Amino acid sequence: MTDLAFHQFICRSDNYGLLLHDHKSGATAAIDAPDAAAIERQLDAMGWELTHIFTTHHHGDHVEGNLALQKRYGCSITGPRAEAAKIPGINREVTGGDNFTWEGREVRVLDCPGHTLGHIAYHMPTERAVFAGDTLFSLGCGRVFEGTMAQMFHSVSQFAALPPDTKLYCGHEYTQSNARFALSVEPGNQVLVARAAEVDRLRARNLMTCPVTIAAELAANPFLRLWSMEIRSNLGLESASDLEVFTELRERKNSFR
Repeated sequence: MTDLAFHQFICRSDNYGLLLHDHKSGATAAIDAPDAAAIERQLDAMGWELTHIFTTHHHGDHVEGNLALQKRYGCSITGPRAEAAKIPGINREVTGGDNFTWEGREVRVLDCPGHTLGHIAYHMPTERAVFAGDTLFSLGCGRVFEGTMAQMFHSVSQFAALPPDTKLYCGHEYTQSNARFALSVEPGNQVLVARAAEVDRLRARNLMTCPVTIAAELAANPFLRLWSMEIRSNLGLESASDLEVFTELRERKNSFR
């Protein structure tokens, strides 16, 4: 579909703020609400009124702005049913496998436990866009705080099955540090080398590195490249299962500096 504007910006220290605006109806949705004041400034600058918030998970840096924004705009807040008690202002609960319509566009809900137990993502097929929260990042994935490695492995794997031209919108600007880790486990991947150099150039100019396509992530993100023999060799896991490789990657990333 057309007539949908995407407006992305950095708020807090490294959170992505993202607004979706339907030009026909005037409806505007925020993907998470990290900082009410920052989101209000962007809305005022664009001349938009907030009508919806789509929450991915309960962490404070994703829901802190919910109540202030709801008070000012009266916006509806959609969020994960499994975390409803932890989502301020929620008035619509969804879970993985649910589909709903927003301004004539299908929104598919993906169940993504791992980072938190009730984490969800939102996929808009007609817009070739997925809003991953803190499950999948460019060149990385989220920490496993509440779930298991097996859950996170399954959650991340879902993104690999999306159409390759789908744009990945994630919760944080972590790409530069993710690139350094990715290069430590797959330095021979020339697509990754080029992406890391591009990221360095963008960050040197204080520019954002996302969105990025799923195709680009499949070519460079180690958490989507568990089959890579270079990665497996560098981990000493040539014959291991995909889950074992994923787990070792995530554990190494936890302590990587």
